[in-house]
Amino acid sequence: VLDLFAGSGSLGIEALSRGAKHARFVERGAPAYRCLRANLTELGLAEKSATMRGDALDREAWGELAYDVVFFDSPYPLLDELALRQALFWAITELVTKRCAPEGVLVFHAPLHKVLTSEFAPGLVVRERAYGSNALWYVQRDE
Repeated sequence: VLDLFAGSGSLGIEALSRGAKHARFVERGAPAYRCLRANLTELGLAEKSATMRGDALDREAWGELAYDVVFFDSPYPLLDELALRQALFWAITELVTKRCAPEGVLVFHAPLHKVLTSEFAPGLVVRERAYGSNALWYVQRDE
């Protein structure tokens, strides 16, 4: 599992609690990163995880593994500026095509009606599920 924009680590920690063998967490903010590390230690999950303090859009932060699940829960304001929005969709494409296992999935969390299917790169299978004012986008390779 790769948990980007990890915050306290809740998504990756939940995956570990449900049987994931390993999770890599990437978080830039110092307070959130400290909380993440404390949560992993307190729950006895430090041995099953790797943490990286850095930019979740930097491919170096992603590590070298092929992931079965990538959680992509970027801050909503990143969708408001064109250059940052393009960087998000570039990262999604790179992650799905180059860092996900062949049947892996990237789960992208965004505000409902803020993202269009047409923004995803050709060759990706994209499904949206609405939950209140939020949407989860499930993105996979078309194979």
